[in-house]
Amino acid sequence: MAASRPSRSVSARDISIGCERLDGAGSWDTLEWTKIEPVTRSVSHANFEFLLEAERVLDEGHGVVLVNTDEAGTLFVTNFRLLFLSDGTRNIVPLGTIPLATIEKFNKMVVKIQSTSRNTNKSSSRRLLQIIGKDMRIIVFCFRPRTKQRRAIFDALSRCTKPERIWDLYAFTCGPSKFSNLSPKVRLLNEYFRLLGKGFHHASMRMIEDGSFTMSNDSWRISDINFNYSLCQSYPFALLVPKSVSDDEIIQASNFRARSRVPAVSWCNPETGAVLARSSQPLVGIMNTRSTADEKLVAALCAQLIDGKDSRRKLYIADARPRKNALANGAMGGGSESSSNYFQSEIVFFGIDNIHAMRESFARFRDYLDTHGAASSDGMSSFLRHGGWTWGGGNLSSMSASVSTLGDSGWLIHVQSVLAGSAWIAARVALESAAVLVHCSDGWDRTSQLVSLANLMLDPYYRTFTGFQALVEKDWLAFGHPFSDRVGMPSISGSSFELSRNASSTGSFSSSPLRQSSGSSQASNSSHAQNNYSPIFLQWVDCVSQLLRIYPFAFEFSSNFLVDFLDCVLSCRFGNFLCNSEKERQICGVDESCGCLWAYLADMRSSEGRSHAHYNLFYDTLKHNGPLLPPAAALAPTLWPQFHLRWACPFESQAGELEAECRNMAIKFSELQKAKEVAEMKAKEYLAAMEILNVDLQNEKQVSSSAMNLAKRASKENAAIQRAVQSLGCRVNFTNSSDSTVDVESSLMETSQRLSLPRRESEYTMEHNDRSDLSVSITVDADDVAPSSSPLGQVCETLCPLRTQGRGCQWPDAACAQLGSQFIGLKANFDAFDRLSIYDRYFKSE
Repeated sequence: MAASRPSRSVSARDISIGCERLDGAGSWDTLEWTKIEPVTRSVSHANFEFLLEAERVLDEGHGVVLVNTDEAGTLFVTNFRLLFLSDGTRNIVPLGTIPLATIEKFNKMVVKIQSTSRNTNKSSSRRLLQIIGKDMRIIVFCFRPRTKQRRAIFDALSRCTKPERIWDLYAFTCGPSKFSNLSPKVRLLNEYFRLLGKGFHHASMRMIEDGSFTMSNDSWRISDINFNYSLCQSYPFALLVPKSVSDDEIIQASNFRARSRVPAVSWCNPETGAVLARSSQPLVGIMNTRSTADEKLVAALCAQLIDGKDSRRKLYIADARPRKNALANGAMGGGSESSSNYFQSEIVFFGIDNIHAMRESFARFRDYLDTHGAASSDGMSSFLRHGGWTWGGGNLSSMSASVSTLGDSGWLIHVQSVLAGSAWIAARVALESAAVLVHCSDGWDRTSQLVSLANLMLDPYYRTFTGFQALVEKDWLAFGHPFSDRVGMPSISGSSFELSRNASSTGSFSSSPLRQSSGSSQASNSSHAQNNYSPIFLQWVDCVSQLLRIYPFAFEFSSNFLVDFLDCVLSCRFGNFLCNSEKERQICGVDESCGCLWAYLADMRSSEGRSHAHYNLFYDTLKHNGPLLPPAAALAPTLWPQFHLRWACPFESQAGELEAECRNMAIKFSELQKAKEVAEMKAKEYLAAMEILNVDLQNEKQVSSSAMNLAKRASKENAAIQRAVQSLGCRVNFTNSSDSTVDVESSLMETSQRLSLPRRESEYTMEHNDRSDLSVSITVDADDVAPSSSPLGQVCETLCPLRTQGRGCQWPDAACAQLGSQFIGLKANFDAFDRLSIYDRYFKSE
């Protein structure tokens, strides 16, 4: 990711132990390093929290100054990277920390500084170490004199940056850890299944072992002719080829292609039949040799009729090289096809330069950025280098010269050439439903660039995270781009395996100067590695970033993802991009022994979800759900700020970029969305609680209504009882106190006697049963009162149903008479209030 400019918390000019500013105007005479004393600081390696898994410190230097930012610190050499730790903050300084595999070269430098002191004519010198990286950075470290720290760091870098064996790389030392790598062969077959329209099938190692992966559709089939890499050592184990061509014919055609890289399908459209294929150059030589098998194989690419019409589709053969280079290769046994030998074909030359021109252009481009950058390796900002606050040298002519220098580097011109060629290929396939065969010399550098970039334009699937991985693994890894050679890392060539990636195929294949190895093994010296190093893959990722700039809504991933992805590739921290071919990675056991870059990046994204910096905030699947066909006017490239300017101009690499602000807004919006969801959940809970309360309230209302109805009913019953009792000559008053008052009236007496009956002596009950009966019992006690001479007796005579008027008591022997008391039981029937009965059980006999 783009790094911010390091803070200058501790500067060499601020060291209290001695560092004086000189008045010289040169770029290297700003500090007198002989005044810096050793920094005595002991650090335990075991306590380094910044070390990665299995990373260990090999050597270190104290009191080292990073000249680019004028910052002092401690420099460590580990088995994975060169690490610079600030003395002030004890934090890692990103500019001064670079993986060992990312270092292209390093040099020791001594700069003489003439002292300006009046009393001495002595001159001092600085001991510098310059590091040139493959990721566009040039950094310089300055060491204290007479300490031999620079020699120790230099020797450690010499041992570790160019290991003799591939197993000495950090990727093998660290192991797979939690980022294990599933078999890339399985993923390649799944991509083939998708292209055949059989995406419902899922590949497995068992399918590979038993050979059941050779599926097909009406036009294409998966061949296992190269299962043991006997056909072509740099091709994958499975090839997508025309269904009408047999394996024997493919073997014959391989003799006519450099390094046996026969035409194979890279992408096809199952609806239109359009196809994009790749190969190496034909071995026509100066005699214009022909191959019937090769011509039949190429013709089979466009044999399918267009929309069922009786006409063949057009065949384009795209040669990535300049025409003069193709003719020159003809003298060496190579060359290019002739349109007269391939029916209804057209040969097109794109004029893209070779790997050596790309390497030199990249070096000039890197020097330009360092010369005119803010964090220059000479320790001074470009606008201050020549005095005055002017840009690039002080006047308009210097500014123009600087821009001219950028153009002279040629890097952006090369990027435009690759973009234009890929757009032309995509247009022919999408608009004409044509068949396009792409090749260069060997078919693994410029061919990989053009084919994969055209695939990216044609298929929206490749513009997603999953599709981008499938594209890189298919057209770069499986089809044998020599990553170890191009990145400058060792491969198993020259090791105990003695495997040459350029060796001729075994069997009856004829030999060819371009098919044979240039040597029995790859030399491990630096000159050979330097000769084969070239930023081909970096240039392709640069082209992808240009497309992302032109179509910001078409890609699921962001420019930050491309930067992190490229950093991982250059660092060789993972095993995906080691070795030169699928066969070499299989021999080394890379899949089982090393971690997986894709798993690492996916784990980074999973920590923050869609708000992670790798996701493109503007991605819209509906806006660009078809091919991207940029016009020529839109293909003018520009600097890729996040990658090109992040070291030389760290502030400018982010200036004017809306993506960071949009991402912050998206994060805030996501937080608001989460807060809204929480509020909605609480609102739902409150609504549910209110509904429950409403139900309870309705129940309470029903209970209250029932109670009111019962109270009204009881009131009516009480009134009915009162009327019934009053009809018998009695008046009953119910009070809220613990007593009941019964007034007894008699027509035979002029006065009435009120009796107050305590509840313990009187009994009043109200019972509500299923038949809605109310029983009221009135008990009147009187001692030694005769029925006939007392009011109670008169009541007895009046109420007793056994006593008739004018006659005496019909039960003279009743207990009530014998006990000298009268008990009258009244029962009110709610269905008939006018009927009263006396309980016989109350008249107990002796």
